[in-house]
Amino acid sequence: MQFARLRLWLFAALAVEFVDELFDGTKSGALPLIKHDLSLSYLQIGLLSAVPLIAGSILELPVGVISGSGERRRRFILVGGLIFIVSVLAVGLAPAFAVLLVALTIFFPASGTFVSLSQSALIESATDRQAQRMARWTLAGSAGAVAGPLLVAAVLAAGGSWRLAFMACGACSVLAWLAVAVTGRTDAGGVAAPGPAPAAARAETGDCAPAADESGWPGLRAAIAIVRRSGALRWLLLLEVADLLLDVFTAFLALYLIEAAHAGPLAAALGVGVRLGAGLVGDLVLIQLLERFDSRRVLRASVWLALGLLPAFLLIAGLGAKLMLLAALTLATAPWYPVLKAELFGCLPGRSGLAVSLSSASGLAGGLGPLAVGLLAQQFGLSWAMAALCVVPVFMLMLVVPAGGGRRSTRLGCRD
Repeated sequence: MQFARLRLWLFAALAVEFVDELFDGTKSGALPLIKHDLSLSYLQIGLLSAVPLIAGSILELPVGVISGSGERRRRFILVGGLIFIVSVLAVGLAPAFAVLLVALTIFFPASGTFVSLSQSALIESATDRQAQRMARWTLAGSAGAVAGPLLVAAVLAAGGSWRLAFMACGACSVLAWLAVAVTGRTDAGGVAAPGPAPAAARAETGDCAPAADESGWPGLRAAIAIVRRSGALRWLLLLEVADLLLDVFTAFLALYLIEAAHAGPLAAALGVGVRLGAGLVGDLVLIQLLERFDSRRVLRASVWLALGLLPAFLLIAGLGAKLMLLAALTLATAPWYPVLKAELFGCLPGRSGLAVSLSSASGLAGGLGPLAVGLLAQQFGLSWAMAALCVVPVFMLMLVVPAGGGRRSTRLGCRD
């Protein structure tokens, strides 16, 4: 009975990630239409990514630590979910840039509460298989991201507008919220997860940050000491750098295809669908790879592949060839987010709320990424702005730890 409850909760948590990425995929696919209808400049598009991320990260910053765990965390998730639903509907109803900016700014902390806390509870319940659990979480998100542009294309084909697509996203968000509400506690403490007990798992893996009860904030000095001992800052930096070639790249992709490959709005939405569809396939493959190979070795190999594929994608002419290389690039970068995020959680055992707050803090710096791309596009053109992203795999190679020999435990250690 308890195992059945756990499975239901896992389904609800993955549904939360699905609707979050469904919204992002819909936004990416509809961006050219939003730009046209609301007469947006490239700078305003950059602001739509940067300002909500920075402001949302500030608002979200204390959520991870004050939400605690158990029933208290569940209440935070449910309240965040309600705000999430309202913000999605507000985006679809936005009549002008200012209203759209406010709606997206509200969406980010709501997503941090609804989605990030669900993620932390999910990962915390599998202390010995965090990379694998993150891979499944990412797979659910990829499925939602693929459905987003397909939803836009279907609505356009039926004679609707991009606003109707966001109304459909809102309806799906309601269903995900109801799934969380009826499955009981979104916490491993309420349902025994299979595998070794957390204390035993921590003893076996020799984590470098001590586990503790998350019900209270450890205090600023204690939190700083925990972060410094854990080595989590490196993984936070890598997550933000990698995001430039993940979410930021996807956000500008439809506009780039229209400008560089001379695609129409429908073809650009299809290009986003190719990007997200390849991501879905990559996540499926990654689940199998992580069962057989060291996750850091997989990560390093993927960075080398991206180093060659990104310039090829930017330089080759023709929409068909670009889409083929886009799919290959997306497959190559599939391990980045789940492996890096698992490393972050692995460095802070029993402190998943602290990991959520750290991610929010790093998002303040990460918000400069889309703004920088928007400014470069405004000044030099979008093609040159996208070309600047070639520094991302180079920087990652400098920070990713060289994979050692042998197979590592799936519960990653924090130091070499």
